[in-house]
Amino acid sequence: MLAADKIGLTGLWFDGQKYDAAHLDPEHEEKDTPILEQVKEWLTVYFSGMEPSFYPPVHLIGTPFQLSVWKILQKIPYGQTVTYGEIAKEIAELKGISHMSAQAVGGAVGHNEISIIVPCHRVVGTNGSLTGYAGGIDKKVRLLTLENADMRTFFIPKKGTAL
Repeated sequence: MLAADKIGLTGLWFDGQKYDAAHLDPEHEEKDTPILEQVKEWLTVYFSGMEPSFYPPVHLIGTPFQLSVWKILQKIPYGQTVTYGEIAKEIAELKGISHMSAQAVGGAVGHNEISIIVPCHRVVGTNGSLTGYAGGIDKKVRLLTLENADMRTFFIPKKGTAL
């Protein structure tokens, strides 16, 4: 499902995704817009297995902390991953503080409303665990595989496993 306002894409969700359409205006109306057409074009290129050469306009709506995390997500290169801890370290440096919680970063990543385009699927646990994807771990694996990420370095933790 896609949602947009006059500024840009506000949501891209998998069917049944955790937090899907949590901030969608109840008065929304279904229609095609130029922004949604750009997003569909981007997704067509992406799902053909190629890295899109353009970026559709997005309108991220969240807390200042969430926005800072999502801005970092947008810089993760196609086919590469970063850890929650690496993002936490970057946020701490930006804020001029000694430490930032990787769990707080995980909370912000998990509430990203624009899946795939704001690539939260490229964030992994410090030990290479494929954890914490609102669309489901199976989709995270498929997206990383589509991007030709080196899947040999990742694993899916068993439920109840401490990371």
